[in-house]
Amino acid sequence: MNATMRRVVIGATAVSLALSVAACGKAGDDNDSADSGSSKGGKTIGLLLPDSVTERYAKFDRPFFEDKVEELCSDCKVEYANAAGDASKQAQQVTTMITKGVKVIVISAQDSAAIKSSIQAAVDKGIKVVAYDRLAQGPVSAYVSFDNVKVGELQGQALLDALGDKATKKSKVVMINGDDADPNAGQFKEGAHKVLDGKVDIAYEQSGLWKDTVASQKMSAAITQIGAKKIAGVYAANDGMAGGIATTLKGAGISGIPLTGQDAELAGIQRIVAGTQSSTVYKAFKPEADAAAQLAVNLLEGKDIKDLATETLTSGSGDKVPSQLLTPVSVTKANINDTVIKDKLYTVADICTAEYAKACKAAGLQ
Repeated sequence: MNATMRRVVIGATAVSLALSVAACGKAGDDNDSADSGSSKGGKTIGLLLPDSVTERYAKFDRPFFEDKVEELCSDCKVEYANAAGDASKQAQQVTTMITKGVKVIVISAQDSAAIKSSIQAAVDKGIKVVAYDRLAQGPVSAYVSFDNVKVGELQGQALLDALGDKATKKSKVVMINGDDADPNAGQFKEGAHKVLDGKVDIAYEQSGLWKDTVASQKMSAAITQIGAKKIAGVYAANDGMAGGIATTLKGAGISGIPLTGQDAELAGIQRIVAGTQSSTVYKAFKPEADAAAQLAVNLLEGKDIKDLATETLTSGSGDKVPSQLLTPVSVTKANINDTVIKDKLYTVADICTAEYAKACKAAGLQ
């Protein structure tokens, strides 16, 4: 190739490169977005929740968590998945999160023991894991929840308070606990027993697996075993199960006895207003979700969490886990205004639909 031809080729190449650079520059906004997306992908937090039957997860936990992450880290992304009550599905979801390259996983375990190997696999890939609401086994970096033994104590005390002078050692109480695969269920049960043992006769105790249908079946069995007229009260570990139990009690012609719950679900609050459930436990979802988001972002950004997780709990696998525990509140008809309505969890209009209008008026909710 002669010198003249070489200059032409070089010149053409330079023009081509210049045009290419100009084209990239012209599409800069899109490419910057793509880069941001890439960077965003590199700052991704996985949120894995356990089931779709418990109202709180989709309605409160997920949106509160996502909003807080966005507030704390504008270029962070949240990848969400729900196990729909299936432990093996949740294990697969952890694998998917690992494949996607998330940096932190926040997980409310469907089965705290079964998820241990999945958590270990994530940690082996350099992923930090935050146990949310339920203390999963394995090498988790942090845990955020409520004082779950305290939750059980509040439930037990609310049951005794509702029984009043009917709370005697001969008073027969039915206990429908949560799923044994959930470590929280054991802590709720522990707390409730601390308060109830020696004060009433726990005549029937079974797990309702956090399912209203199962709880309903167990309640039917308890009625058959004890006798409808001999049951003084019912401990239900959450509002979902309390709903199934309330239906069974009504079908058996049983009314006016205390029935506990937990989670301050709208249906639970409405039953309290109507008098078919005596109490629930309000675990404010926003503070819990916000705390989890803060822990996740700090871990993602390599920041210390000592000021956030100030307590240490031991998981079922023996791991010592830095923990942040929030304070639960018992809710009865007397303090609905000062709890779930004051915190704007629900409005009076949400609670006092046509079906509950008369009961709301009598309860002073207008």
